[in-house]
Amino acid sequence: MSKIKPSKGAPYARIMGVGGYRPTRIVPNEVILETIDSSDEWIRSRSGIATRHWANDEETVTAMSVEAAGKAIADAGLTPEQIGGVIVSTVSHFKQTPAVATEIADRIGATRPAAFDISAGCAGFGYGLTLAKGMVVEGSAEYVLVIGVERLSDLTDLEDRATAFLFGDGAGAVVVGPAKEPRIGPTVWGSEGDKSETIKQTVPWTDYRDGAVERFPAITQEGQAVFRWAVFEMAKVAQQALDAAGITADELDVFIPHQANMRIIDSMVKTLKLPEHVTVARDVETTGNTSAASIPLAMERLLATGQAKSGDTALVIGFGAGLVYAATVVTLP
Repeated sequence: MSKIKPSKGAPYARIMGVGGYRPTRIVPNEVILETIDSSDEWIRSRSGIATRHWANDEETVTAMSVEAAGKAIADAGLTPEQIGGVIVSTVSHFKQTPAVATEIADRIGATRPAAFDISAGCAGFGYGLTLAKGMVVEGSAEYVLVIGVERLSDLTDLEDRATAFLFGDGAGAVVVGPAKEPRIGPTVWGSEGDKSETIKQTVPWTDYRDGAVERFPAITQEGQAVFRWAVFEMAKVAQQALDAAGITADELDVFIPHQANMRIIDSMVKTLKLPEHVTVARDVETTGNTSAASIPLAMERLLATGQAKSGDTALVIGFGAGLVYAATVVTLP
């Protein structure tokens, strides 16, 4: 017989609060068109994006995260001292170590929480949410802060016609805590590393350091390959998440997919046969693709504008570089 005592966590976990931060500078398509040969009509028809937010020098990954975190903690009715874990998903924090989560934890006033970063691209929020749920249920933390944050303007090649118009900056955060009944469903997640070349950094940092290339590394992608994968394969994953949660599309109130592209979102809605009563997040139009931040930012806006309400059942799915994905059904805070 094992001498190890069982964990004493909560029976289930839930999202208790949500917060977001969008940089003050709003960048319309006209600015993007200064460096690429395209048109506003082309950008809107291909992506649905009209504007995006770009951070200024003061709006660092840490600063944006602190703002979003503060709102999420307040929305949850907690104090920073109660936060026992901080998980940050980002690909645009340029210090390899220490984890930016430790600095954010200190800045918000959390008391010695577990703090670490993850790199799962546009699926990062789903990965972080799943890890936080495990921490709460396992009992290693009662309340966990999950942050998705990006400054993708730092990794955007403004002369790349395929990607220059896509990316934006921002931070979204949620607090995960104990629940007496299931409020975060089983996660359907995974990776397809054989497709890693479809979304990637152009060159390693060492190539730039060693002078092998003159241009700073940027994010690039094979647009058509990503579109086909997202529409056909991710719709299947979304359906698997519904099945795992034991609900049907008719029982959904809200659909919050990664805000990558309006055409991808609309195609997924059609493939999933979502009924008209389901509210669909289309934050990409004014925020652009903010990778790990896109789902919590979209969630925060839907709740703030009244398009979604507390207690609604929402399907969330993130997908991106890796290629990686994560989908689950949640009850909105």
